[in-house]
Amino acid sequence: MERPSLEINLPDTDEEGKLYVVDSLNNLNKLNVCPDESQRSLDEEENTASTGERMAGSNTRNQYLFFVTFILTLIISLALVSFVIFLIFQTRNEVDQISSRLLSEKKNIEELKKINNIILKHLNQSGINE
Repeated sequence: MERPSLEINLPDTDEEGKLYVVDSLNNLNKLNVCPDESQRSLDEEENTASTGERMAGSNTRNQYLFFVTFILTLIISLALVSFVIFLIFQTRNEVDQISSRLLSEKKNIEELKKINNIILKHLNQSGINE
């Protein structure tokens, strides 16, 4: 099979246009002469595209994991804050109960002191001293 010549005379095009045409002809020539290389380059382009897709999938997966982790962290934080608030209320109730007990015991102690003073006065008046 005889290959046709790809040489073309371009008398009226500027330098950039000539370079573009020559580059295009070289690419076409490579496809005609080296189909194995072109297949390899196409495979590489497909691999690059699939790598990009994998990276995009990985990026989406990472965003999903970040979002799930963020939501779990918020839920755990909310649970811990709620538990701390519950403990504060429980502690306040316990302190209130203890303070009320202390006040009642203080009243009892004052009553006992009064009774003790009355007994001592009675003993002093009756003449029984120790």
